[in-house]
Amino acid sequence: MSVPGDEAAGHAAWLAARRAELAGPDSWLGVVGLHWLDEGTSVLGSGAGCTVVLPRGPEVLGELDCSGGQVVWRARGEAPRGLASDRDGEPDVVTAGSLALLVIEREGRLALRVRDRAWATGRVFRPPPCYPFDPAWRLAARWEALPQPRDMELPDVSGELRPVRVAFEAVFEQGGQTLRLLPVRVREDGVFFVFRDRSSGRETYGAGRFLMAPAADGGVLMLDFNRAYNPPCAFTPFATCPLPPAENWLPAAVPAGEMKPAAGQAPFPS
Repeated sequence: MSVPGDEAAGHAAWLAARRAELAGPDSWLGVVGLHWLDEGTSVLGSGAGCTVVLPRGPEVLGELDCSGGQVVWRARGEAPRGLASDRDGEPDVVTAGSLALLVIEREGRLALRVRDRAWATGRVFRPPPCYPFDPAWRLAARWEALPQPRDMELPDVSGELRPVRVAFEAVFEQGGQTLRLLPVRVREDGVFFVFRDRSSGRETYGAGRFLMAPAADGGVLMLDFNRAYNPPCAFTPFATCPLPPAENWLPAAVPAGEMKPAAGQAPFPS
């Protein structure tokens, strides 16, 4: 059984890792473009006539051929090669100076994500503030099966709807209330939630926050809201974050976890 000192130390380690991730070269703050790809050939480069205009680099960097969900990269002067998207794991990456280009798939559509790995050069990064660790927001939730699975269409910030089948819910007590959260994703390595609460848009990011929990053990799911964190869309407009379903709009404030990004870090008001 963990004790308060262990919990606080674990939270400090989580927070340090989270801030290192945000400050690193592959941070969401470095995502500078998202280009949806049509069937056929897209020309990539910094030239104004390119299908996908990059922020820097040669006038024409190469071509992407998309056909039936498959992508082939043809760089000038190099042999063509297939690119794996992020559908089944880590995607292949094409580099051009400090730019990293990768293909993502969302609900059957392909897009090219552009990341500037030198985004922090000449920039002062201030991590999002975080509420002080509060063990009262480490909660043992009941992992209860729904009477029958529910099929939902979950909206995301790009306007798309993602089909999600939900078979369980987390039920917990806090502040004299019985609260419930529906998972967005359930895997062997854990359960993923997207939620809003009464702090959203005030002290925390307006579109909601993400929360990962370890897989349920014996019908119990540990929810540590101290580790609630901002979604990628809090840091870049080129994200495809899911939004919380109405069922996950909690009627009380959750004063735990990450707060709004520091002023000047978010690309638009939160």
